[in-house]
Amino acid sequence: MKCLFSRLLLVFLLLTLPIGAATSQAAGEKEAAHPPMNFILVRSLLCQESCPEWISAEGRITSDTPARLRKMLKKIGGRKLPVVFRSEGGDVDAAYAMGRMIRKARLETAVGGTRLKDCPVGDTRCQAAIAKDGSAVGYTYSSGAYCFSACPLALAGGVSRVSSQWAFIGVHQITTVYNKVRVSYRIEYKIVNGKKKEISRKEVGRKVAGQSSSTKLGKKATAALTTYLKEMGVSEDVIGLMMSATPDNINIVPATEALRTGLITDMLSYNEWPGMPLCAPDAVAEAVCHSHPVVEAPVVAKAPVSPAPVQDAAAETSEKLPKTQPMDFLLMSNGNCREECTQWISADGDITPDTPARLEAMLATLGERKLPIVLQSNGGDMDAAFAMGRMIRAAGLETSIGRTQLPNCPKLDPRCKASIAKSGLTEGEVFAGRAYCLSSCTLVLMSGTPRIVGYSSIGLVRPTTAEYMRFSAYFDEMGVNAETYETVMPATSTERGRIIVPSQALELGIVNGIIPYDEEPGLHVCGPEAKESLRCPREAEAEIVPVAASAN
Repeated sequence: MKCLFSRLLLVFLLLTLPIGAATSQAAGEKEAAHPPMNFILVRSLLCQESCPEWISAEGRITSDTPARLRKMLKKIGGRKLPVVFRSEGGDVDAAYAMGRMIRKARLETAVGGTRLKDCPVGDTRCQAAIAKDGSAVGYTYSSGAYCFSACPLALAGGVSRVSSQWAFIGVHQITTVYNKVRVSYRIEYKIVNGKKKEISRKEVGRKVAGQSSSTKLGKKATAALTTYLKEMGVSEDVIGLMMSATPDNINIVPATEALRTGLITDMLSYNEWPGMPLCAPDAVAEAVCHSHPVVEAPVVAKAPVSPAPVQDAAAETSEKLPKTQPMDFLLMSNGNCREECTQWISADGDITPDTPARLEAMLATLGERKLPIVLQSNGGDMDAAFAMGRMIRAAGLETSIGRTQLPNCPKLDPRCKASIAKSGLTEGEVFAGRAYCLSSCTLVLMSGTPRIVGYSSIGLVRPTTAEYMRFSAYFDEMGVNAETYETVMPATSTERGRIIVPSQALELGIVNGIIPYDEEPGLHVCGPEAKESLRCPREAEAEIVPVAASAN
C-alpha cells in the first residue's frame, strides 16, 4: 500500500520585476520644475461684443492631465472652443488620451501662449486674474510660443490645427521608462508524495529596486504611435522627425514640414491670433476668425468684354494668400496724445528696387529731425535693403519693428488709404505685438543707432555663396559679427529663413536693446526737438534693457 505523507511549507519568495513601464517624453520628465498643465477658459479682451473664447492649456502634460481636460470639456458643454497649447511636453499616453478627447469633441487646436489681463510679465496667467469659476479675460500670442515633445500629439487631435511662423513645434525620441520593483510573496505549499504543490500565494510587500530607460521603440509602442497618427490624419513621417533628435535635444519642425505631415492644417497670418476659430465658408468679412474664404468679385455689368488672359496656377494661388504691397513710408503722429505727440516713420511692405528712392524722399522732408523708423516687412530685394540700411546709418536714425494701425481702418487693412492724411502727419498707433521683420528686412533693422525690438518677430536668412562677401562687408559696416550670425542659420536658404526671439537678436548684435514691456516701438526715444512736456524718455537717458531682464 502506497504511503502518503503530506505537510505544509511556508516560503517567502523575492522577485525583481520590471513593472509599470511608463512611456514618456524625456524633456517633459526632466523639466519637473514646470507646473503640470492646467486649463483656463479665456474670453478675448480685444473686443466689446460677441467676444471669442478659447481654452488656454499651458504646462507639463502629466498622467492626470486628461482628467483635468475632461472636466473642462464637461464645463463648456457642447460649445466648440479652440484649445490653445503652450507646453514643453510630458507623458505620451496622456497626450494620446487628450488628442482623442479633443477629436471626439470636434474642437480646434492652436500653438500659442495666453496673457491674462493685468498679469505681470513674469506670470502671464496669474492666479489673481482667474475668477472663482475658472474663467478669465486676456489675449493670445504666437511669438515665442511652443509645443514640444508630447504636446504635438495632443495638438494633433484638433479637427483644425494651426500655428504661425513665430511659434515653435518640436519633437524628439520617445523614452520608455521602466521601474524595477522587488516584490515579496508569502507562498504556501503542500507536499504530497515528496512533491511540492502550491496552494496559495499572497503579496506581502514591494520595494523600488531601480529604474532604467530606453529610446528604442518596441513593437507595442510603435504600434500605439502609428495607430494614433493614422487616427488623427497625420503622416507616419513624423516618426522619422521624432527619431532624428535624441531626448536631450529637440527637432524644430519647419512650418512647411508641419503642414506637409499634417501636424498642422493651416498657418496663421500676421493679423490672426491663436484661439481664433476657423472661418465658416459663408463667414462675413467682419467675422473674427482665421482663413477667411475668398470672396468673389461681383459682376457689375453684362457688357461684352474681351477674353481675359490665361492665368497660371501660381497666379491663381497668390490671390488666396494675404496680399502684400511695395514698402511705403508714412510720417506718423501718436493719435492717443493731446499735446506734444511723438512722431515716427512707419515703413510697411515689401522691399523693392525703388524702395531706397522712396526712403530718400521721406528723409529729405525731415531735414535735420531724427525720427525713429518702425519696420514691418516680409523682406524683398537684398541690394535695396543694403542701400536703405546705409542711408539710415548715415542719418543716425533709430530702427525698430512695429505694426501701425490707423483709426477707422479694418483689421485686414490697418493702413487703409481713407485714413492717411493728404498732407502732413497721419495720426495712428504703433504696436510691437505680432509685428514682424523677416528676411532682408533684418538687414535694414540692424542699421539703426540704436536698433531696438519689443514683442515682435525677427526672421534671418542665409546668404548664398555668391552673396556672402557682400553680407560680410555689410555686417562689418553695421558692427554685427557675421560669423555669429552664420551659426544660427538654417542649413539651406529659405524664403523667410529662421525666426529668432528678441533675446537671440540681442546676443547676435542684430539689435542692441529691448523695448520694455510697457512701451511701444517708435515711442521709445524722443527726437532732439522734443519739448520737456513730451511724455517719453530723453534720448540721452533712454534705457536699454539687458537681455536678462527681458521677458517678452
